[in-house]
Amino acid sequence: MQKTSTYIGLGLFLALTAIPLLLGIGYALLFSLGLTGILSEGFTLEHWRAVLRSAAFWESIVFSAYVALVSIGMAVSLALFVVVRRPHTFEKGPLSFFIYLPLALPAIVMAFFIFQMMSKAGFLSRLAFQLGLTRSLGHFPDWVNGQYGIGIITAHFLMALPFFLILYTQMYRHEGMRALMQQAYTLGATRRQAAWRVAAPALFRRSFATVVLYLLFVMGSYEIPLLLGSQSRQMVSVLTIQKLQRFNLDDIPQAYTISVLYSMAVIVLALSSLPAYKWSGRKLFNRSRTVLKE
Repeated sequence: MQKTSTYIGLGLFLALTAIPLLLGIGYALLFSLGLTGILSEGFTLEHWRAVLRSAAFWESIVFSAYVALVSIGMAVSLALFVVVRRPHTFEKGPLSFFIYLPLALPAIVMAFFIFQMMSKAGFLSRLAFQLGLTRSLGHFPDWVNGQYGIGIITAHFLMALPFFLILYTQMYRHEGMRALMQQAYTLGATRRQAAWRVAAPALFRRSFATVVLYLLFVMGSYEIPLLLGSQSRQMVSVLTIQKLQRFNLDDIPQAYTISVLYSMAVIVLALSSLPAYKWSGRKLFNRSRTVLKE
């Protein structure tokens, strides 16, 4: 009976998630190959050639990866620093409650918040002008809608930081980090060595798959780069939607081509990030002893 319910649950999961996703990717693939759609004239690779030869496509991929790596890299680094130094900060007290509040904010709300704070007419610009740091609002740096994506990075950083703080706090509590730290002390490690050469690498390695999936989520985000990004440098999702909604019908197959390429990249990275091993207490102990000997 239990096996039957498990199979039913798995079947419902596949029917509601995996199958529609695969059907969508399949339709996009057929459209990109000229096998379906209003302007379909038969099999062709012209749309794929146009996309792969497009400088805008490769620039959007690089820019999307840059935004994801910088924002998530800063969030993961700061979260590890806080949790390793103060592992009990978010376990009890008011912070254990308020840390969840940023996670309840939709991406569009965070985008509007960053726009009001960091744009040339925003709060920080007006504050800098009142303090005499800038001669006018127009002299404020292009933190929003600029070519370096500072506003996009800030928004994703503020959304990711609470998530990783909660994640690493729970891991520290349930993955035996206290025992691992104690073993490191027994082997002669200082507090700093135990924290940064044992606990932090262990936490990061256990969360590696989650970090990769969050990176892919940021690379494919739409609302935040749409509101805070520039027209000269677009993230891949914004570029895809713009091609899909343009009056030029020849751009629509290219939009589907970009979506297929990105979906393939996401699937490959997601599968490659699956943990191929599980850490046991003995492996963690051996890891700490090896690191300390180095």
